[in-house]
Amino acid sequence: MTALTTAPPTPLTPPTGERVLCAMSGGVDSSVTAALLKDAGYSVVGAMMRFWPDDKRTDTFDSCCSPDAAYEARRVAEQVGIPFYLLDYREQFQRHIVGPFLEEYAQGRTPNPCVNCNTKVKFDELVKKAKMLGCRYVATGHYVKRVDTADGGVEFWRGDDPQKDQTYFLWGTPRGALPYILFPVGELEKPRVREIAEERGLLTARKPESQNICFVPGKVQDFVAEHLPQATGFIREISNGEIVGNHLGTQFYTLGQKRGMGLYQSHKVRHIVHLDPKTNTVWVGDYDDCLWGSLKASGANYLCDLADLPREVEVQVRYRTRPVRATVLHADENSFELQFDDPQFAVAPGQSAVLYDGPRLLGGGLINDHTRELPEVFGSPALPLNDPALKVQGFGKRLKSPSLFEDERLRVLI
Repeated sequence: MTALTTAPPTPLTPPTGERVLCAMSGGVDSSVTAALLKDAGYSVVGAMMRFWPDDKRTDTFDSCCSPDAAYEARRVAEQVGIPFYLLDYREQFQRHIVGPFLEEYAQGRTPNPCVNCNTKVKFDELVKKAKMLGCRYVATGHYVKRVDTADGGVEFWRGDDPQKDQTYFLWGTPRGALPYILFPVGELEKPRVREIAEERGLLTARKPESQNICFVPGKVQDFVAEHLPQATGFIREISNGEIVGNHLGTQFYTLGQKRGMGLYQSHKVRHIVHLDPKTNTVWVGDYDDCLWGSLKASGANYLCDLADLPREVEVQVRYRTRPVRATVLHADENSFELQFDDPQFAVAPGQSAVLYDGPRLLGGGLINDHTRELPEVFGSPALPLNDPALKVQGFGKRLKSPSLFEDERLRVLI
């Protein structure tokens, strides 16, 4: 992609007619993004990526990715006075997002599909599409700040609204694409964005925010149950291997979870500390058993030169948690290892470890499983859902419906 190796013009003062492809979702953030770009003098082309398949019911996709959202995005484009295109990304979305999402759960990991979507679709496929359409830039409604440095470089910094900052999801952006991405709302707070939409009479001004995973119509557990085979098994105590309960299938749980597990002694507080799909075993222990002193991450991507990666960094291991201090023990092109200053609770494999230097996004990687010694046992064979042993413990009816369990995994994902 030769366009990504040449020095871009300064985006704050675009030449007359400089074209930018604005990714529109039918929400207020991308609507205001399009309006601000038009005001700044860009030649704006609105576009929405179509993810929903023809054979899915209308409520399968969340409001940000639905046919209704596409209609609203087109209407906003008309209000702003820009052309609008619906781009077909169904095959790419299935290949890069939905398929890996289910594969990760099958392996006992807790994925974050929004990271994959930004990395492999929005800021890879869409940047290529923008070039094909003669657009110099791609712009989105992410709450991220683009910082142009004195030496001509581009950095991504946390957005000015701390409640809305979305840099966590952008660590996988190809570094060469940074000069060609714009974030017009990155220096605004959400209330001001809605004010701008109200002032311009945009129909999305009061549209509620999307809270769910876009392709999951209800609970994550129900979606996983629909697509992955369900095999019940044993829950074991991490300290001695004792069987303390029965589970629905390792894909329905996540590290740190303490409710909705079907333990024999439900009054005893236990946390999930390890998932082992190979033996179909869920391991539980106390709070301290869930503390990680370090982590290893693979699939690394850096938005700075590897030689410039600080030894002392801040790392964020979930979207809705505060960053914590850590020391980089090792880093290469594909992976890194960190030592936390203070042990962290339930660092979930499959989630992202995102690196920062103050407000600057440095990169990140996918958290690997935490290797630990397990008690020697004979394994945990799958049990049929109507097995009398399960009903003796009083779990027969609950085991038939994973949707009855509290969806703690969703708390980790969003």
